[in-house]
Amino acid sequence: MRIEVTVPGLLRDCVGGTQRFAFDVADGEPLDAAVDRLMGAYPLLRRHVYNEAGQVRRHVLIFYNDENVTRLERRDLPLKTGDRVSILQAVSGG
Repeated sequence: MRIEVTVPGLLRDCVGGTQRFAFDVADGEPLDAAVDRLMGAYPLLRRHVYNEAGQVRRHVLIFYNDENVTRLERRDLPLKTGDRVSILQAVSGG
């Protein structure tokens, strides 16, 4: 089964040069396990998403479908076909 993953343009070179791609997951694989595998498959992406303590960086958001994962009651939700994981990165400047 596949889910759709989207990353910001600034991080596309961390995942092979594309902003949107399909990622294979097992039927019913939990969201948290799939995100861990995604970061394992793209270690450079992991460096930009997580800090040295293993926490999501302050300027990064991870969404499951349309929900910020920090607002989910649990992160072991079973994935299904058509689900989406999106990584957003805040950029500031003037």
